[in-house]
Amino acid sequence: MREKPTFTGEPRDPNGRDPDICVVTCALTGVLAGRKQCPAIPYTPVEIAEEAKRAYDAGAAAVHIHARNDDGSPTFSPAVFARIKDEVRQRCPVILNFSTGTLLDDVSEQCATLRESRPEIAALNMGTMNYSKYSRARKTFDFDMVFPNTYAKISKLLGAMNEAGTKPELECFDTGHTQGTWPLVDMGLLKPPLQFSFIVNVLGGIPAHVESLQLQTRIMPPGSEWEVIGISHGQWRMLAAALVLGGNVRCGLEDHFYLPSGEMARSNGELCEVAVRMVRDVGRRPATVEEARQILGLHDGGAAGAAGGAAP
Repeated sequence: MREKPTFTGEPRDPNGRDPDICVVTCALTGVLAGRKQCPAIPYTPVEIAEEAKRAYDAGAAAVHIHARNDDGSPTFSPAVFARIKDEVRQRCPVILNFSTGTLLDDVSEQCATLRESRPEIAALNMGTMNYSKYSRARKTFDFDMVFPNTYAKISKLLGAMNEAGTKPELECFDTGHTQGTWPLVDMGLLKPPLQFSFIVNVLGGIPAHVESLQLQTRIMPPGSEWEVIGISHGQWRMLAAALVLGGNVRCGLEDHFYLPSGEMARSNGELCEVAVRMVRDVGRRPATVEEARQILGLHDGGAAGAAGGAAP
């Protein structure tokens, strides 16, 4: 009878990165969908913090956060982000990843949030693109916009991230976004090792194919960390692909509302439970908060003194 392999957590590559460990992130609430589409989407700082705790308890090491007003409309207010951070820190030590995405060229509020709240990670959109959603049933677009992210805008945000000691999470919707990081490295604004998120299945971006992830990981600099963000239907298959290819994964109500059964999720925790089970089913294991912090090369963004211990 074959002996089962023992996964000890010892390094298995020259960089000391154990490939069996997977960082699970949960995106708690986006900016486009509301409770008419999914009743579980959190709005207020308390609701967002409660969802962060559910995700953490289910095995997520990090949570990606957009801020909303109490009525669900998006806000970039530094004060709201600060309240969210405070509420989360009262409940658990999960790693905080704040969004900086905006259609506007003015990123002064985002920079103020970075300097004041100093999250461990901040998402940074890496290129301009058509950002649209098409309805096959109605033969029309639900929304159709240009998402502008010039190098000038990116550089301002990077300056604030570097000042705050915040790790940029490079959100790449297409291969040009990934390829386009090199001038920022050359300028010293981006400091390797880099952390990439490859978003698939957004109209205007790269499609949800395994080959998409393979190409993106070929383009990114060696030694980078990466995760997949699968939008809407097909998300679970893309998470499975990333797990086999050695990547990290992101789930959550920002990206997809439904469990693999087709049932709408009642919380972010339910989605995280599925993602964590998938991690274990392929012979990997979810990273604890401390392991994720080491893997991603993070500074402590205020986790000291937070409630709880390492993620399960």
